[in-house]
Amino acid sequence: MAEKEKKWGIANIYSSFNNTIITITDITGAETITQWSGGKVVRADRQESSPFAAMEAASRAADDAREKGIVGLHIKVRAPGGNGPRTPGPGAQATIRALARAGIRIGKIEDVTPIPHDGTGRPGGKRGRRV
Repeated sequence: MAEKEKKWGIANIYSSFNNTIITITDITGAETITQWSGGKVVRADRQESSPFAAMEAASRAADDAREKGIVGLHIKVRAPGGNGPRTPGPGAQATIRALARAGIRIGKIEDVTPIPHDGTGRPGGKRGRRV
């Protein structure tokens, strides 16, 4: 394959504790090539966030990307952030591993979780959640 034909893309991975969403775009980020989530792969709601669902979604996304001529991906991992948890869910690492196993080259891996610079407060109020 000539150097000109080798295309790179961006894999945006949103991983919460409820689901994992994988969106693969071109290098500019303007055109979506494929989009997969844990919910499209498994039937039960409770399994959406599992590493298995994330791996399955990632391998299907990798197949779609390879069909479009993409050989490598830069990865942007995002957790819910804001007032929610700042750590990605269980599907994030599984997704990266599955993309690498599918034969796609991995460029840089970046954390793009939105972190507030003192926006709205966390739910629970001044004295915390009273139980």
